[in-house]
Amino acid sequence: MSQKFFLFFDFQDGPQAGQTVPHVHIHIIPRKSGDFEKNDEIYDAIDVKEKQLKEKLDLDIDRKDRTFEEMSREADEYRLLFS
Repeated sequence: MSQKFFLFFDFQDGPQAGQTVPHVHIHIIPRKSGDFEKNDEIYDAIDVKEKQLKEKLDLDIDRKDRTFEEMSREADEYRLLFS
């Protein structure tokens, strides 16, 4: 079976897993054959992008957690997108 595109899943839960923001998250990265000379170079690319994001990300201590209702509405929106 020949595929031209692939998906790379990178779960980050905790600092030892490379977590750079204070919550569990997953990177879903589309890949294609030959996108990196060495396949493991993707990890360095992720590190660079996360450092850039962290510099832009304002982790405001005054940020309020979303309510259950807000998260429920957001989940409904995602369900529509992925159905």
